[in-house]
Amino acid sequence: MTITAPGLRERIDAIWATDIVPTLCEYIAIPNVSIAFDAEWAEHGYMDEAVELIKTWCAKRAIAGLTIDVQRIAGRTPLIVCECPAADAAAADRTVLLYGHLDKQPEMTGWRDDLGPWKPVVEGDRLYGRGGADDGYAAFAALLAIEAAEAEGIPHARCIVLIEASEESGSPDLPAHVDHLGARLGTPELVVCLDSGCLDTERLWLTTSLRGVAVGRLTVEVLEQGAHSGQASGIVPSSFRILRQLLDRVEDSATGEVVLPELHVEIPADRLDQIARTATELGHGPANEFRFAGSTRPMSDDPIEQFVAQSWRPTLSYIGVDGLPPSGRSGNVLRPSTTLKLSFRLPPTCDAPAALAAVERVLTAEPPGQASVSFTGGDSAGGWNAPSLASWLAEALDEASTTAFGASAGYFGEGGSIPFMGMLGARFPAAQFVVTGALVPGSNAHGPDEFLHLPTARRVTECIARLLGAHVASPR
Repeated sequence: MTITAPGLRERIDAIWATDIVPTLCEYIAIPNVSIAFDAEWAEHGYMDEAVELIKTWCAKRAIAGLTIDVQRIAGRTPLIVCECPAADAAAADRTVLLYGHLDKQPEMTGWRDDLGPWKPVVEGDRLYGRGGADDGYAAFAALLAIEAAEAEGIPHARCIVLIEASEESGSPDLPAHVDHLGARLGTPELVVCLDSGCLDTERLWLTTSLRGVAVGRLTVEVLEQGAHSGQASGIVPSSFRILRQLLDRVEDSATGEVVLPELHVEIPADRLDQIARTATELGHGPANEFRFAGSTRPMSDDPIEQFVAQSWRPTLSYIGVDGLPPSGRSGNVLRPSTTLKLSFRLPPTCDAPAALAAVERVLTAEPPGQASVSFTGGDSAGGWNAPSLASWLAEALDEASTTAFGASAGYFGEGGSIPFMGMLGARFPAAQFVVTGALVPGSNAHGPDEFLHLPTARRVTECIARLLGAHVASPR
């Protein structure tokens, strides 16, 4: 279906400039870090402040029949639920589900001197600050896509927009909210997630897979209290050295390869073909996105291997440490213990609970020197591999991308996790999925100097409006 809406782009661009960007600046200024990083989030009130800001903005949209609720469950973060009846009466019983989140990662060090996580700064096409790109813009883009579609005469089915507040902690609260919504969700035919990224700014990019994750804290204790290193070294084993030995059980330190078979899967042939096409079309791999220090090189110079490693291979990152004092305050002491927080990224089809169990079993068995070893705080979430695209959706994606960006849609596997996708895939196996986003190369979500690329966000909004119309015209 060809969507003709000559005023769509101008309308979207105007509302982004005059209405969304100022509100996003207010949102960025709120330090509403996710519950994993703020146990007292309810008392601090920042999450409620962000919810109220977004709810108020959504309530002003010119969408016929729009209702907005904040669903609250005791002990859980809130969920914003926006429901829009079908603009086409013939599609009243068809549902599109749009998803985003409003919680944020913590501050992180290393921001440019004139920037900061809670300091919104518009600089050219970029809006700097924590959470604008990941994923505060999603609520605004989703509601504006619906509003602009209606204003330009583009029909749409019944739309439900869910904006959650625990995604950056692995979405622990979302299953309870989805269960509480019950029949209200209906049976979505199309799911649109705006929490992913893109490989360039030249087209709409679709995420075809997401990795899962398994995390936990590995602790080695050798003493009840620290001891003078001149007296204890050579007699008491170093907790750090034992940690190094244990880590060799799960990761090859020379290559970075995760060696546990439970964390590996067979990569589907269609995904390998897709990776090869994307790498060939781009002419480079995802390593181009990162600012390597000094003469550091990527683990592979082969673009195809980089894409495979980022999306379909398990990896291990060391994301936190306890027991090591800052170097400027470190006495000459053999420390009693060391703790590392480990984060394993898992292939999309890997059994996440089984992977976590294997990690714990291997790391804690027969510790060197009979040291006290524990693996605590373990948690896991499965990945997701998208179902094959229906022919109508593949055509609609190319048309929307070509109209909005000037080039047909692109496809790639994302290295991060969005737990909601796996949950929805299991709950609604017949649904079609469009997982996309505005995280352009270099936007640095979770890190310092995170930014939202405003032109990409506007064009993604336009694409979603066009997809809503294509969905109504699609076969049931």
